[in-house]
Formats: sequence, structure tokens, C-alpha cells
Amino acid sequence: MRSRRPALVTALVALLLGTAAACGDAGGLESAGGTPTAISPARLWPTLRPAASPAWPYDEVQIETVKGITAPGNDIHKVDPVAVVRAEVAAHPADYTAAKAPYREAATRLADCGKTGDAGRRCPVMKPYFRDLTGDGRDDMTLGFRLYPTNQTAVRVYTFEGSKLVQVFANDDAVIGVELAGRAVIIRSPAGIAGYEYRTTWSWDADQRAMVFSRDEFLRTGRRKPTRAHTPAATATPSPVPRPTPTPTPDLTPSGPTPPGAPGASAGASDASGASGASGVFAESAG
Repeated sequence: MRSRRPALVTALVALLLGTAAACGDAGGLESAGGTPTAISPARLWPTLRPAASPAWPYDEVQIETVKGITAPGNDIHKVDPVAVVRAEVAAHPADYTAAKAPYREAATRLADCGKTGDAGRRCPVMKPYFRDLTGDGRDDMTLGFRLYPTNQTAVRVYTFEGSKLVQVFANDDAVIGVELAGRAVIIRSPAGIAGYEYRTTWSWDADQRAMVFSRDEFLRTGRRKPTRAHTPAATATPSPVPRPTPTPTPDLTPSGPTPPGAPGASAGASDASGASGASGVFAESAG
């Protein structure tokens, strides 16, 4: 059998010549220049003795069994989110009910959960979201509630281990937004520098059986810095930048129906911040 390779080579040469000629035309491809040379990192102070322990304590793993909370068939969708927050309040009186507890108002407002109208909107518990974060094929619950009177928001993740409801993630912070990406929780927080924000990621660790700290970023948001007017007596106030609110992805399942008089609430919980992003959980926090 005769080889067809010479004919193919001739055709390829003709095609390449035609492409090269086209590149010289207006609107054709242009060179972007040479590729920068990769520079490997230079190790500093190679004789420095490595530290064996952190400079300050950091809670990498936060696991806690929630007492008194069960659900038929260990179905986390049937767990009452307000009851879960009440269980946390009971387990941590120094934070919620003691005389000098920093979040006493949050505990007090739990009495408004399940009510209608303005009273119901005072409930600090936001609607839960459900997604498999632990990789066991079952949904886990991501829950948020406001830590009044501060501007902080508590973010928690719960899963069933056997018949026990276990908290596998806890974080309290001033929150811009919360997102779920794969099996990770991403929390966006304001920075002290205009135009920047912190973005912290916690990922599921099968060995620790918890969401563990995995990444911390300091990112530019693209917002303009506030500018002052030319007249000393007056200061220009920058307009707030609106945030887009796309619909959640199908695999991020919000909670059930909303009771009357409490927009966005579920199972007695109020949606103090609404839904965010395609993979978002909570939008910009109220207050």
C-alpha cells in the first residue's frame, strides 16, 4: 500500500503558509512578546531553627456534639435551626446569657423566632442551606445567625454522625458574604483598607472529621476609594456599589417554606441577609 504521508505533508505546508499570510492582514494575530522566565523561590536564612509550635493558639478544628437535637431517620432537613441555636446558647452561657455575655441580645431575640410581622423579623437566625460538604453522600446543614448587638455573624456547619448531630465548623466574624464551593466554606470579611477584603476558606478534612482552615486571602475588590470634595466644608459620600443577586445553583438546597409575616424565614428563622451568588449562602449581612 502506498503511503499518503507526502500528500499530507504538502497539504499541511500549504495550510501553514496560508495562515502565516493571514497573520499579516489587519485584525490578524499578533505576538504577545516573549514568555517571562520562571524564577524559583530563594530560601532565606537556611540556618534558622524551624518553630515547633504556633505563636498564638488557633482553633483549627472545632467539633462539638449538639445535645438534645434529633431528627427522624437522621434527616438533617428535618432539624429545627432555631432549636440548634438554642442548644448552642444553652451550652455556652458565658457567650449568650451571663451578665457580661457579649451576645446577650442575640439570645434574647430568639424569643421572636416563629412570630409574624416585625417581631418575627427580629429573629437572629437565618434560613439554613443544605449541601454535602463531608463527602458521605448526605446533605449537611450550613446555618447562620446574627450575634447581636455586634455586627458579627455566626456561621456553623452541622452533620449527622450516627444519630448524633455534630457541629463540624464554627466561625464568628464581621461578614460580607458566605459561599460554598465544592466541599469548602468561603467567608468574605471587610478589611481595614478601602477597596480590599479578606477571603478565608475552610475545607473538609476526612482525618480531622471537621472543616479545617485551608486558605486566607487579602484581595482587591475593585471598589473606588472614597474621595473628598474640593470644598473643606463638605465631604463627598461615595455611592454604595450594588451587588448582583443571581439565583442559587440546584445543588445548594435552601430550607422549606416561609412562614407568613417573616420574609425569607424558614422554620422560625429569619433571612437577615438573603441568598448570594451562584454558590452563595448568605448575602451582605444586615446591620
